Amino acid sequence: MNPYDGNQSSPLPPAPTSPPQNMVRVELPRNAPYVTYTLIGVTVVVYMLQMASVAIYGQDILIALGARYNPGIVAGQLWRFITPALLHASIPHILFNMYALYSFGTDLERSFGHGRFLLLYVLCAFTGNVFSFLFSSGSSVGASTAIFGLLGAEAVFLFQNRELFQGRYGRRIQNVIFIAVVNLLWGLQPGIDNWGHVGGLLGGLMFTWFAGPVWKLEGTPPVLHVVDQRSTRDIIIGFSTVLLVFCALAMWGIKRQ
Repeated sequence: MNPYDGNQSSPLPPAPTSPPQNMVRVELPRNAPYVTYTLIGVTVVVYMLQMASVAIYGQDILIALGARYNPGIVAGQLWRFITPALLHASIPHILFNMYALYSFGTDLERSFGHGRFLLLYVLCAFTGNVFSFLFSSGSSVGASTAIFGLLGAEAVFLFQNRELFQGRYGRRIQNVIFIAVVNLLWGLQPGIDNWGHVGGLLGGLMFTWFAGPVWKLEGTPPVLHVVDQRSTRDIIIGFSTVLLVFCALAMWGIKRQ
């Protein structure tokens, strides 16, 4: 008798199973961005003092003393290269800038670390106001010089760590470029100091290129963590280089006027 009868059912062979894949988790810095929160708080307090000044004295004394005002800078009031980043002309102005600072600053501070992020913010406020001094007249205020610097820093940081971000790199860098271009085009309107935006953007690009985080993965699977390959010396040199370049531009501009 034939042991195989075509009318009988036969058990199917087991389906091939793929080998289990090892899942790897990468831990990113998760420090609380208290420098960003502090910058927002200080800027809001300064604006409240501006409003109080107008209510009490009938004029904004803080803007009179701290705005980017070229004749004042030429006369030796060099603090006007920094203080405009703490001053704002209206409630919509400060709301927009503080929202942008919160949106970009929180993640960027976690990546850069508290000290390096603060250096970045102050440096970009300076480079933006130097460009504003060189190419604009009148006066200007606002944190957008520093915020455009954060955009430039984000772009360079993503580019230098593109292998680590892999598939997310393209979408994130496109988003940063889109926001920067749209805001630069918006800044072409009368009354907006677009040269300050350009200077802040250049400061962020330059500082991050030389001193921004360059990550590598360390640890034992399935848990890895990122380690910054930049040394403190790299950060100091990068900051000093950008600062010296824009100080030289500022001094040249002062002597020219």
